[in-house]
Amino acid sequence: MDNDTFITVVMQQANMGREKAERATRAVLQTLGERIAKGEAADLAAELPPELAPFIATTTDAERFDREEFVRRVARRLDSDHETAERYAGAVFEALARAVSENEWEDLVAELPKDFAPLLARGPWVQLMSAETFAERVLERAPVDEEEAKKAIFAVLETLAERIAGGEVDDLKARLPGALHPPLDRGKEHFGGKARRMSFAEFQQRVAERMGADDDEVVLACIRAVFRTLREAVGDDEWFDVTVQLPRDFPVAR
Repeated sequence: MDNDTFITVVMQQANMGREKAERATRAVLQTLGERIAKGEAADLAAELPPELAPFIATTTDAERFDREEFVRRVARRLDSDHETAERYAGAVFEALARAVSENEWEDLVAELPKDFAPLLARGPWVQLMSAETFAERVLERAPVDEEEAKKAIFAVLETLAERIAGGEVDDLKARLPGALHPPLDRGKEHFGGKARRMSFAEFQQRVAERMGADDDEVVLACIRAVFRTLREAVGDDEWFDVTVQLPRDFPVAR
């Protein structure tokens, strides 16, 4: 893949102009160069167009930071918000996956922690559901409008993060886009990452309060819609890990 094709892929994936795509590519590759080992950076650089190779080449050891810090560094380099930086990073990773060999891409994925999954184009742990797609699926399944669907998503995720252990909340975050992390973080912080025992009736009441809704049937439908979509987003194995922490009176968990 030559440089023009690489930049074109980034442009198409993130729906941006060429100048922004070039800046995004540079920022993401430079940040990736900080995150991975010198040898892996050299291997990737060898398979990239010569115009792009210098951005990822590094002479320093890998810094062990997570996806959130990766996106923060990209955002800082682009002077952009977190959500935009995450979207641009995903576009560059898509182009990178197409540009290098299958073996080289697998080597890169193996070096990154699991929480990078939403950014990656392919490989183990990859989950591609965006926050927009998540909201669209909830909207299709619940008898609410777009704004109410967003409230329902945040209310259910925050309450779920109160109900399950902090480690499991972190595992969910690793499989979800950054835009869905704030309610999970809030719920986890409420009880210091310790699971709060609550019946489904209390769970539903907390969701209703956070949604500002008083129709029990609508709230229940929203909880079911969010849970079903969450299962699709994180996969059956991760969803099983969530549901084993929930009591049997959670009918939407089965």
